[in-house]
Amino acid sequence: MTPTPLGEGKTVTTIGLSMALNRIGRKTIACIRQPSLGPVFGIKGGGTGGGYAQVMPVDDLNLHFTGDMHAVSAAHNLLAAVIDSHLHHGNRLNIDPMSIMIRRVADVSDRALRNIVIGLGGKQNLPIRETGFDLTPASEVMAILALAENLLDLRERIEKIIIAKNLDGQPVTVADLKVGGAMTVLLKEAIKPNLIQTVENTPCLVHAGPFGNIAHGNSSIIADKIAIKLADYVVTEAGFGADMGAEKFFNIKCRSSGLKPSAAVLVCTIRGLKAHCMEFKIIAGKPLNPKILRENIPAIEEGASNLIKQIENVLTFGVPVVVAINRMPEDTNSEIEVVKRIAISVGAEAATVSNVFSKGGDGGIELANAVIYAADQPNEFKPLYSLKLSIKKKIETIATKIYGAANVKYLHGVRTKMKQFEKWGLGNLPICMAKTHLSISHDPRLKGAPTGFTLPIRDLRVSAGAGFLYALLGEISTMPGLPSSSRAELVDLDEKGNAINLT
Repeated sequence: MTPTPLGEGKTVTTIGLSMALNRIGRKTIACIRQPSLGPVFGIKGGGTGGGYAQVMPVDDLNLHFTGDMHAVSAAHNLLAAVIDSHLHHGNRLNIDPMSIMIRRVADVSDRALRNIVIGLGGKQNLPIRETGFDLTPASEVMAILALAENLLDLRERIEKIIIAKNLDGQPVTVADLKVGGAMTVLLKEAIKPNLIQTVENTPCLVHAGPFGNIAHGNSSIIADKIAIKLADYVVTEAGFGADMGAEKFFNIKCRSSGLKPSAAVLVCTIRGLKAHCMEFKIIAGKPLNPKILRENIPAIEEGASNLIKQIENVLTFGVPVVVAINRMPEDTNSEIEVVKRIAISVGAEAATVSNVFSKGGDGGIELANAVIYAADQPNEFKPLYSLKLSIKKKIETIATKIYGAANVKYLHGVRTKMKQFEKWGLGNLPICMAKTHLSISHDPRLKGAPTGFTLPIRDLRVSAGAGFLYALLGEISTMPGLPSSSRAELVDLDEKGNAINLT
């Protein structure tokens, strides 16, 4: 479902389900993304699951781990530095400085870096131009790392990155700058998935961390394919709600990898469904309204509109769906039964309670059996749209069929970019929508399953190396900011030198 600031337990369920499948004798590996330091020190905290459904080592994974994030940052920023050096030393490629698409990246949420001016301080630093920073998980290099099949493919994709236009309006690539090899060298270790384990010793591959609401939000193809060779079942995580995580998994990752999903697990919580009705307003970092923790069947029935829409979204792709109700201590049996009834009535193969947070693998056995059953059902998986459609038609298909929009509004310059990208031969690429994760729409204030709205496309950018175009919707930013009270205020070391309050 569409997540709330409370968190619905996507990673907890991924890890817990993999443990439960192993408990019942099905050899299983989990695949998850690497957490970004931006959310870790921002508002989200760690990305290793929770309770008895965690992967280890928690602190290492939530911090620098094996340095993959920093390797991506280094490769990306090397490219940015070479671009400006090229301009400084004569600009033999005739790059139009106003068209440069590559910004710098940092793995920390810093709104002050969203828009900056570089080149100040004298002739030795020229040229002066406006640019900015994105969060490292929003980097095209990160997207490429997650979609590459091997080291050679990684290099080939990196060299396809379009950095700017020349003065004749033609694309300039990394290959033209001749730094694809150097960037690949920086990533030669990062391309290797990291093997860790759950608290119950289930193997887990951690690799890549593209943002779910900005990039395609899935762990790597390499990790998935390794896991498939080694296990009977692979539980791979897709970022945020089915309107983004599942849509991008099906339309981008599955196209690129050729993999076909057997079933989808859609995670929800009772309190999350209540948050999608009009009665409650949840503000990150603020105390909860105590009423949301009390039994409230009407609120669930109203908020379930979000769950219904997300089930429909998954079924659009022809994939069986199982609803996992991530149980909280305050949930009542009556509330749970309402959610089960609603989910089954709109086409879910099953809706089961998941107690993996409190009970580990044992708490997910019912869910595991439901997933096995769903995975054995006929599967008519198909992407949402044909790549032969125009860019405009692909965007509008996602907007109307997945989000529920009535129409799409293209802001200044977007239609021009569409024509330009199609002229460059990029019109056959899939679309990666960058939008808020807090609503199926572009507006985080719209809860449930909004309809009839106009979807604004603010910008359209190209990630030719990753193999998609991405549209920026509404007010979405590629560099998040820190909240008024961030987790950075809580993280510390204890007297033994151990990190505390990371999760």
